[in-house]
Amino acid sequence: MYGLKIALILAAGFMAIAMNVSAAEKIPKLANGKPDFSGIWQTTSAADYDLEPHSNRKDAPPGAGIIEGGTIPYLPKALEQKKKNFAARETDDPRIKGYTLGVPRGIYYPEPFQIFQRARDLNLVFQFGHTVRTIHTNGTEHPDDPNDWWLGDSRGHWEGDTLVVDAKHFNDKTWLDRAGNFHSDALHVVERWKYLDPNTIEYKATLEDANVYSRPWNISVILHRHREKSFQLIEDYRFTLDYDQYYPPKPDKK
Repeated sequence: MYGLKIALILAAGFMAIAMNVSAAEKIPKLANGKPDFSGIWQTTSAADYDLEPHSNRKDAPPGAGIIEGGTIPYLPKALEQKKKNFAARETDDPRIKGYTLGVPRGIYYPEPFQIFQRARDLNLVFQFGHTVRTIHTNGTEHPDDPNDWWLGDSRGHWEGDTLVVDAKHFNDKTWLDRAGNFHSDALHVVERWKYLDPNTIEYKATLEDANVYSRPWNISVILHRHREKSFQLIEDYRFTLDYDQYYPPKPDKK
């Protein structure tokens, strides 16, 4: 009887290994053997409303947040700025002005984005504003004398089947969500992209910014592949104009 139990346990173990190997074999790969993330992806997370846990409010559904540990470790002065951002979120969110969403917000924003991958790079095209972000995977380093860019500069390398991306050289003009969570131009993001199965990606990122946060902190979301027939990105450009700037009021007639 004892031998039968051992045999059943071993059989179950071998079956689990076989299933994992089978799933790994189905993951799409490039000719160089690296995972191919090409496709159209989207999260079902409500993270863009607020990265931190929150109850329902007039402009957002309730959410558990996607931050490891629950809250962003703001420095005291930065926390005061975040509160000001939150109070003015209906007008000051850069998204409302049609600005680029930035990194990592574009990944968990509730619209699809498409990845085109080659051995030397990945190009991410976002439906919102049709912004294009390039992740270089050809072994090159960050520029020595960079500008501050909306999407920063992204350099990736492989750790097994996980794509690890180092992104920095950002400007300070983007927010992290609709709740006013923000960063400075000292933001540094390390992303980890990994297949869970052929149609699901686990996306993790570590954010650090000595001007705003007291320590690095982590987020995690799941991305799902769109498999609907003929699914494609649709242009989503949003611009707001200062009406008085373009159409100044006419002087009163005397």
